[in-house]
Amino acid sequence: MAELYLLTPPRIDASFAARLEVTLKMGIVSVLQVRLKEHNQAEILKLAPPLINIAYREGVTVIMNDAPDLAARLDCDGVHIGQQDASVEAARASVGPMAIVGVTCHNSRHLAMQAGECGADYVAFGAFFDTVTKSSTTRAGLDILSWWTELFEIPCVAIGGITVDTAPAVIEAGADYIAVCDGVWSHPDGPEAACAAFWQVLA
Repeated sequence: MAELYLLTPPRIDASFAARLEVTLKMGIVSVLQVRLKEHNQAEILKLAPPLINIAYREGVTVIMNDAPDLAARLDCDGVHIGQQDASVEAARASVGPMAIVGVTCHNSRHLAMQAGECGADYVAFGAFFDTVTKSSTTRAGLDILSWWTELFEIPCVAIGGITVDTAPAVIEAGADYIAVCDGVWSHPDGPEAACAAFWQVLA
């Protein structure tokens, strides 16, 4: 069964930690990606530690976006890298052999197989739907999830515009994790309501 992989909003303030704690206490989030795209490194070093500590208290795996050096410095469980970031090998050298390295593969079977061969712990496909969180130039079809899960044991993450309404399609196609950002933080009834709804979808 698929699990919920939650991304932070790209811009937050110090008050977000309390909001995150309430959300994670719902008990449905398996992975938190610290994705503070609109902050510089100094701001991330200040804002991220409380989020990481909250996640660890709730038993949630923590992944740092883009920056293997920050992942190691902040004692995260791993790092998620894009195609323009460090290589899998370089990321692994930074975070260590036991840490998680995930790789964005867009809609490319070739990139996914290459990532797997290089030792990635998971591959991420997307975007599957329209998303306001990230400007995406690629659109992935659900068939790539089915193809991957039929052939490979490395977990796959579906990302891009996933909400309570769109999640069932990617889950049925074979996603091991559904990556959600706006679908939780911008839910009209709040993140707790979103998590409650995802409970039903993922049950």
